[in-house]
Amino acid sequence: MGGFFGTVAQSECVTDLFYGTDYNSHLGTKRGGMATYAAGTGFMRAIHSLESSYFRTKFEAELPSFKGNAGIGVISDNDPQPIMINSHLGKFAIVTVAKINNLEELAAELLKKNMHLSEMSMGKINPTELVALLVVEGKDYVDGIENVYRRIKGSCSMLLLTEDGIIVARDKWGRTPIVIGHKEGAYAATSESSSLPNLDYEIDRYVGPGEIIRMRADGLEQLRKPNDRMQICSFLWVYYGFPVSCYEGRNVEEVRFASGYKMGQTDTSEVDCACGIPDSGVGMALGYAEGKGVPYHRAIAKYTPTWPRSFTPSNQEMRSLVAKMKLIPNRAMLEGKRVLFCDDSIVRGTQLRDNVKVLYDYGAREVHMRIACPPLIYGCPFIGFTSSKSDMELISRRIIEEIEGDANANLQAYATTDSPQYRELVERIRARFGLTSLKFNTLEILVEAIGLPKCKICTHCFDGTGCF
Repeated sequence: MGGFFGTVAQSECVTDLFYGTDYNSHLGTKRGGMATYAAGTGFMRAIHSLESSYFRTKFEAELPSFKGNAGIGVISDNDPQPIMINSHLGKFAIVTVAKINNLEELAAELLKKNMHLSEMSMGKINPTELVALLVVEGKDYVDGIENVYRRIKGSCSMLLLTEDGIIVARDKWGRTPIVIGHKEGAYAATSESSSLPNLDYEIDRYVGPGEIIRMRADGLEQLRKPNDRMQICSFLWVYYGFPVSCYEGRNVEEVRFASGYKMGQTDTSEVDCACGIPDSGVGMALGYAEGKGVPYHRAIAKYTPTWPRSFTPSNQEMRSLVAKMKLIPNRAMLEGKRVLFCDDSIVRGTQLRDNVKVLYDYGAREVHMRIACPPLIYGCPFIGFTSSKSDMELISRRIIEEIEGDANANLQAYATTDSPQYRELVERIRARFGLTSLKFNTLEILVEAIGLPKCKICTHCFDGTGCF
């Protein structure tokens, strides 16, 4: 996926930019970049690989070379950014959080117009560069950003660092969030509101879908009103989001706790304790424990000093190794107990398989699993929340193929809670991993916990709905 942070201030902004960008590190691990602008000096940019180290360690030594009152930074899971552009609109730097499904098609159209595109390694096109070229096709920044909205299939939110402040533009369907914070003499825009409090920013507003705002140190100027319709990704609250972050006024931990609490209230399984699979399963497990009336125990802990999230390595063997290394079971809390674990989702099933075996090996008498969201039936065409290249990497689709002989057969039936097909799917997943019991949260409970109307939330990966 990825996340960004931008700030414009009446004084030097580099410290806020550095730490604010770093607070998006849980959203990606491949590349990080920063750009600043100082009147009289111009733009300064740096991009580093994060695959073998962390954002802070790569940029700390360079901080003294960054100058200016305005800057943007990004943590990216794919392309190197920011991109620097000199155009008829003026000079600007751009960062994006985007998934562009028609990238090759758009690139071919631009090449026919005598534009040029640099290539990344292995001949791949840089999506942020392509977005920048679509922007400069416009007669002004707003027209150019609307050109992006019209042309791409997928999603794109962006920050443009200009010689006159920062232009903030959220994806036209609002699939990814942007939050604006304010403190005396400064504004900031970020993917994660958790970037704001330790830098003394208060949330000023949530940017609307398709809304475009120019952010200066002394105020905000709306350049385009938000669209009425929104499809914000429900998986933000399930998985990506840092616990203290808020999207559309709904706190991540509050949503996870509420969904777990509702499951706990209705669950009839007899267990000795509940435990969350770190990190994103913890809030749900705390809610489950309270709703069920059982204690919360840390039967498994995450080793945080060196192990980042495990979904980002492109190699499956490496993903599995990272997943194993970062979670350490506690034999003293497991031995002889009926333990119920809460986790955010089941995607491929590789982590679940390894975790369950270890839990039994360490003495658990029963292993129950509760999942924060419904089964993932459809791959996401809108944002890149995994490195999956095919729907067949989803364990649900592989099991549907086993049952039906066709991975695309009766998908709506398998996505319908408590249908015969749904029950068989869940039972086969349970049996495959040797779980004592397995239950998924219902879509209705997830939507209720988020607290937004269903029509404003994208649930495509669960039920196949969503606007293209």
